[in-house]
Amino acid sequence: MNKIKRYGRLYRVLVSQFLKTILQSKVDFFIGLIGFFFTQIMGIAFLYLVFEQIPDLQGWTLDQLIFIYGFAQIPRGIDHLFTDNIWMVSWWMVIDGDFDRYMLRPMNVFFQVICEKLQPDALGELLVGFALLILSISKGVVAFHAADVLLFLVSMIAGAVIYTSVKLFFASIAFWVKQSGPFLQVAYDMANFAKYPTEIYSRAVRFLITWVIPFAFVAYLPAGYFLGQRSAFATIGAECVIAVVFWIIAYSFFQYGTRKYESAGN
Repeated sequence: MNKIKRYGRLYRVLVSQFLKTILQSKVDFFIGLIGFFFTQIMGIAFLYLVFEQIPDLQGWTLDQLIFIYGFAQIPRGIDHLFTDNIWMVSWWMVIDGDFDRYMLRPMNVFFQVICEKLQPDALGELLVGFALLILSISKGVVAFHAADVLLFLVSMIAGAVIYTSVKLFFASIAFWVKQSGPFLQVAYDMANFAKYPTEIYSRAVRFLITWVIPFAFVAYLPAGYFLGQRSAFATIGAECVIAVVFWIIAYSFFQYGTRKYESAGN
């Protein structure tokens, strides 16, 4: 318990220092936030353009797809907000030797990575995600009950863990190849497929985004429960199991990589 309190206090201190740095340039902060918000709006506009050309997408309505899209944005936004610094590990921290400072401090290495930076741009994802969910509820696309609120929170946390696990696993490859950013970018971009029903893809793509890089468990499958098409056990329950399994794999791989880390050399 004392260790948890210590890390909680350290997290608040380190994050507050980071927030002070980004608020030194308030204009850049708000421009980045607004820019990311409009990026999300373009994704929604794409859905409308698709339905203008294809009114029936294998039985799915536009309102249902908007709900799935919004549902997908929230766990991605949570991951983006709190663990975005993992990208830096994959791109330049290992190859530049900047990862050394994490190895020298008497703290958990992963904790140091994630508490060094918050990504305010993620607020755009979260804002769009919640706005689309509220819109779907107001239009009667889904009906939330008291128990559904708890399942929704569990699903959002589990989904964020899946995003973080995928990011951490591919970032950890950098301990051997020095720069794994391209691998992580390709893997993370697979999440875009999960914003739509997997039935519209080929069998190979469905297998890839369900069992290899399990982004289908972040959005489409758990969203199916709230749309009344699947049971909680087959959706939220399966999502939680996948989140735990992939987190154990990713974090174990990360720890193994830190033991093999040899700095940048010369």
